[in-house]
Amino acid sequence: MSTSAGGAARSARAVELRFAGPDRDLAAALVVPDGPGPFPAAVLVSGSGPVDRDSNAPQLAIDSTRQLADALAEAGIASLRYDKRGVGGSRLLRDGSTEGKHAWKRVGLFDNADDVAAAYAALAGRPEVDASRLFLVGHSEGATLVAHVGARLLAQGAGPRPAGIVLLSLAAVPGDVVLRWQTSAVLPTLPAPVRAILRLMRVDVVAKVSRNHDRIRATTTDVARIGGATINAKWFREFLDHDPRQDLRALTVPVLAVTGSKDLQVDPADLHVVAALVPGPIDTWCAPDVSHVLRTQSGPASLRAYKEDVRRPVEPAVLERVTAWMVARARPGVATEGAPQQRQATGDAPASAGTVTASDPRRARNASL
Repeated sequence: MSTSAGGAARSARAVELRFAGPDRDLAAALVVPDGPGPFPAAVLVSGSGPVDRDSNAPQLAIDSTRQLADALAEAGIASLRYDKRGVGGSRLLRDGSTEGKHAWKRVGLFDNADDVAAAYAALAGRPEVDASRLFLVGHSEGATLVAHVGARLLAQGAGPRPAGIVLLSLAAVPGDVVLRWQTSAVLPTLPAPVRAILRLMRVDVVAKVSRNHDRIRATTTDVARIGGATINAKWFREFLDHDPRQDLRALTVPVLAVTGSKDLQVDPADLHVVAALVPGPIDTWCAPDVSHVLRTQSGPASLRAYKEDVRRPVEPAVLERVTAWMVARARPGVATEGAPQQRQATGDAPASAGTVTASDPRRARNASL
């Protein structure tokens, strides 16, 4: 049950289910508002790593998809979210055996994309849902995945097409560019003694990251040891070279892109890339003072603040922006494709990017690459 801002509670029911994925049945939760259906609905896709349907990992409980599911139910929109392959209930295989807790490391980026497509097909087939009003919503890696799957669905000649796509904290450039940017963004936030040691030892951290990328690209196994750590090498190989700009160019349905101004994992200026490339109706918002975990940070941007940040709810303005946008596009009869509307970047623009409209592609970083 969820509660509206005015204090009135609107009930919703959660249905535990499993849907058929490419190599197993994935464990999921379908949240359906009470009342007469069928309802508009969304697949909610979490970020990278061993995260469950709620966007919770063993070391960090972000809880963003659960809170978004509650907000959407309050607005009359159903949702499906699921444990990623190799995580939680999705460790169970069809032969009845259960994978080990590190099985998620064998899963590639495009394996995850196939699971998003399977979730979308499963949601479209539910009797509680209106298949003509389906949305894809992703956060972080999930945003990359829903952009990719959305482009794939739109290229198909048959099957339900998305009514809209929501990209939360999307990196709109290739993965190797993202990881180098992350390193440069995080370095100034490290404790002063650490920065002093790095300067003293003349360590070029960004160059070191690039060398690790070369080592990862040279691997051929799903899992490998790099720099003393066991990593999901298949996922990294695919992520490093995946260019989401190709997918963005194919999105002719309405798109909402939201990134926080204090995101240290995705460049907020990438919103301008999204605005320049998406050919369909596009809205972008740089959420003031919001970090990658979708919470407001009062001080300087910091990864170390995450554990304190996630003790608070997801920033209400983010939930409100997403739900209002989806409600407006979920009304029966609303066109989901056609001539692009005016595209705009709203909110506090990143200091490095300035204020632009999406119709000015010259200002979009790397948009033509």
